[in-house]
Amino acid sequence: MTKGERRNLRNGLLFVSPWILGLGFFILYPILSSLYHSFCDYSVLEPPVFIGLTNYVDLAKDGVFWISLWNTFFYAFFAIPFGQLIALTLALLLNTKVRGLSIYRTIFFLPSLVPIVAMAMLWMWIFNGQYGVLNYFLSLLGIKAPAWLMNVHWSKPALIIMSFWAIGYSMVIYLAGLQDVPVSLYESAEIDGANFLQKIRHVTVPMISPVILFNFIMGIIFAFQIFAGPYIMTPGPGGPARSTTFYTLYLFQTAFEDLRMGFASAMAWILFLIILSLTLLAIRASKNRVYYAGVR
Repeated sequence: MTKGERRNLRNGLLFVSPWILGLGFFILYPILSSLYHSFCDYSVLEPPVFIGLTNYVDLAKDGVFWISLWNTFFYAFFAIPFGQLIALTLALLLNTKVRGLSIYRTIFFLPSLVPIVAMAMLWMWIFNGQYGVLNYFLSLLGIKAPAWLMNVHWSKPALIIMSFWAIGYSMVIYLAGLQDVPVSLYESAEIDGANFLQKIRHVTVPMISPVILFNFIMGIIFAFQIFAGPYIMTPGPGGPARSTTFYTLYLFQTAFEDLRMGFASAMAWILFLIILSLTLLAIRASKNRVYYAGVR
């Protein structure tokens, strides 16, 4: 290595050193620390004591852990596909040539910019059993609506409905993907006699399949980390009969209310493995279904 190359290497390392230090202290160290603490009895107030796999064994025996896992899977099972379907439908509508299209796009995207706390407060009043706007309109139709957030059977569906409020990001990504679909493919499909739904099925969906996969994976990541909404909107430790005790909410309660940081670290790593497994499963399942610029 010449003197000039050594100087360039030194200058390059100096330029990236803030990023390297930030990665080490704020990302790598917490990750490795949580992995070690997941094998410890650690309450923050006292030094950690290594106990091996005890935290993981205790998790398997913890009834609330399984309740939170079930609630999270239930939420993700409905929120992800329906949210993506609504986002794709809006993107298809906004990809047409109508007057004031930029205004419509802005209107549909704006709700996703609302801070999660403000959104939770807003929807808490919408779902209010006595004075909520939703129940008022349902009463006009002669429908006796439940006290959404206070009802064991309706609390999770209420949060699923609320999740559709923030589909603006997915909609914008779908819209960008739709604008890259060649118009010639639609013209060829029309010549072959394809109708609107057939063009979506045989042209649009295959051409934007990488975008669908990306949004689906991002949906998995966000759905399994739902926290602020149920924490603000539902009463008690997790709603009526723990019907809204989602995984991250129980993790938060375990770590910062019960001060069982080792137990919470074990929960965090199990959550990481769940999200990783579902992501790899989605990628594997889409292996022969995603179109990448001529390579299927």
